[in-house]
Amino acid sequence: MRALPAAQVQRAAVNVAACVSQAVEHRTDLAFRVRSESTACETQAATPSPGVPERGAATCPRPCAAARPYHVSMGSIVLQNVTKQFGGQIVLDDATLELHTGETVGIVGPNGAGKTTLFRLIMGRFPPDLGTVTRSKGLAVGYLSQDPEVDLSATLHDEVLSAFRDVLDLETRMHAVAAEITEMHGTPEEAGLLEQYARLEAQFVAADGYSIETQLKEIVGGLGFSESDYKLPMSALSGGQKCRVALAKLLLQDSTYLLLDEPTNHLDIGAVRWLEKFLAGHHGGAAIISHDRYLLDRLAERIIEVDRGRVTSYPGNYSNYARTRELRRLTQDRQFEKDRDFIEKERDFIARNIAGQRSSEAKGRRTRLERRIAAGEFVLERTSDRKAVRLDFSADAPGPRTIFRAEGLAKGYQNKPLFADVSFEISAGQALGIIGPNGTGKSTLLKILMGRLPADAGIYEVDRKAVIGYFAQDALELDPTRTILEEIHTVRQDYSEQQARSILGRFLFSGDDVFKSVGKLSGGEQSRVRLIKLMLCNPNVLVLDEPTNHLDIPSREALESALDEYPGTIVAVSHDRYFLDRIVDRLLIIGSCAVTKFNGNYSMYVEQFERDSKAAVTNESRAAPQRADKPAPVQAKAKINKYAKGTRFDRMSLEEVEAFIFEHEQRLAELTDRFSDPALARDRDALQRLNMEMNTLRGQLAEAEAAWNRFVEPGS
Repeated sequence: MRALPAAQVQRAAVNVAACVSQAVEHRTDLAFRVRSESTACETQAATPSPGVPERGAATCPRPCAAARPYHVSMGSIVLQNVTKQFGGQIVLDDATLELHTGETVGIVGPNGAGKTTLFRLIMGRFPPDLGTVTRSKGLAVGYLSQDPEVDLSATLHDEVLSAFRDVLDLETRMHAVAAEITEMHGTPEEAGLLEQYARLEAQFVAADGYSIETQLKEIVGGLGFSESDYKLPMSALSGGQKCRVALAKLLLQDSTYLLLDEPTNHLDIGAVRWLEKFLAGHHGGAAIISHDRYLLDRLAERIIEVDRGRVTSYPGNYSNYARTRELRRLTQDRQFEKDRDFIEKERDFIARNIAGQRSSEAKGRRTRLERRIAAGEFVLERTSDRKAVRLDFSADAPGPRTIFRAEGLAKGYQNKPLFADVSFEISAGQALGIIGPNGTGKSTLLKILMGRLPADAGIYEVDRKAVIGYFAQDALELDPTRTILEEIHTVRQDYSEQQARSILGRFLFSGDDVFKSVGKLSGGEQSRVRLIKLMLCNPNVLVLDEPTNHLDIPSREALESALDEYPGTIVAVSHDRYFLDRIVDRLLIIGSCAVTKFNGNYSMYVEQFERDSKAAVTNESRAAPQRADKPAPVQAKAKINKYAKGTRFDRMSLEEVEAFIFEHEQRLAELTDRFSDPALARDRDALQRLNMEMNTLRGQLAEAEAAWNRFVEPGS
């Protein structure tokens, strides 16, 4: 927009000073969203958990956010003795929970346990049947649902921009007042209009209105969209893309506390890592429902488990929760044995003496026993008796032979290449993970290997003895009109109903559940049906495309345990870093420009990449004097520039980039504080210079962040 001449603004400057400091309180500057790759140091300081293995990078790769000055007014969300039921089924039973600003918590539990219900109660979407839900006065809470509402008539750019509705309203009012000033020039009303305009512009500057496009570009780009996507109509986007748009809007809004329901759905690894950094720097606090255990390890300071209507809090991240939960389960099982023996002895005494001489004593002991059982003083269930998915992929031990061999594979659509020159070899018993950004052709590569798509170039071979079980990313092989029982019989016609029911029971389908039509099942239930069919085929090679999608954590753990024991060959496309760490022993990384092979799992790959990057920078610094007198050999130069993208930050070490980011974030915070100086409002030129310097800093930080991303996430 076009600002008014400085001379006119200065006539109202005396009255502007007070409104500047007020407006600063409402700013939405992303400079305060300190970027940090990991909160490992933060988390350990708050909730020590010795022995928790760090996942991903080998060290805490960014300066601790806890060491930086940041002030957030404390707020809380409290659920007290909350009970909620639907259709007679109790989802939450006497649940008590406190969430505080300044803390990131992960919320876990089986699908259907009530995690989303918890968020909807907090947001007031429906009231509790019993108990209370309270939020601190003035606490701004942002909510991302699994099925967000978006304006289908808008473009992607305009839908995300609507997150700045208040700032855009300020701009509209400024335009309107500017038009009135033009009409009232030279009249007594002009001075009042100038004051009004100056106040509006001070608020607009304090809200960082001149850089909202920069902020939008940073968030939207981080979530995997390019500028060429801005004009796409929302109605043409997939469900996953709409969810990413809704996430971008939420991150751009001025919400102190964030409620995120499965935020990593539909994100590739690069976008998830970017989101981790963003959330690590969001000091207002967040509660995250997620099945992404890697993310919960890196971000969560506390884990809230929702299961069987109960809400239980565990200190520390996911790994700490998993160990503590297992210890509690072992303790509970031991207590179950003791309590069972005690109850049996009491009941035996009561039965023998209820009609005899010690009848009064027996009746008294019966009353006390029943009262204690009703009060929940005894452990009445063994944890091992709880239902859990049980998978078993059986296969003969593989012999020494090659299962897949590809050489120079290439594929594209409509003159747009997906990948080129893909070559690899997989021997029997190996487990290959395929990773890379969305849209690089990972699923297409699997379809070529399965013979479902032709390659544009190259050759591939499949072992003739391979019995391949294929788990596609979609569920097209399921017939929505069939029942679960009928789907099982498509694989094993020889199974009796009792045999089929027995198998289905291992996957939590019991009773009348087996007669449900497939089309009415949830995504997680459909995935379980597909895993049953896959298991019943007895394959010696598994080709899996995002097998953990839609599965809750217990089901993912069951799948991983089965694959860990599986002697056959595995080829898996996945964005689940926890899954990749546990299952695969080699990686194929498909980037936008190149394909890389690596022997090891995901965390090993990240660590190796960081070491190679540091070595490349060290070699370059050693070769610098030589290049001053004599050019370095072309081959050596190519090695030095292996990971460079053309900016000065790509030629720095990871530590140097981090130091640059830390220093410039501090400088940006200092400049932001200057907006509270009333004298600044009287100097229009100084105000413009300050805004220009801040925009320059933001641009440099954006470049540094992009280079930092390339250090820790190759191909991004």
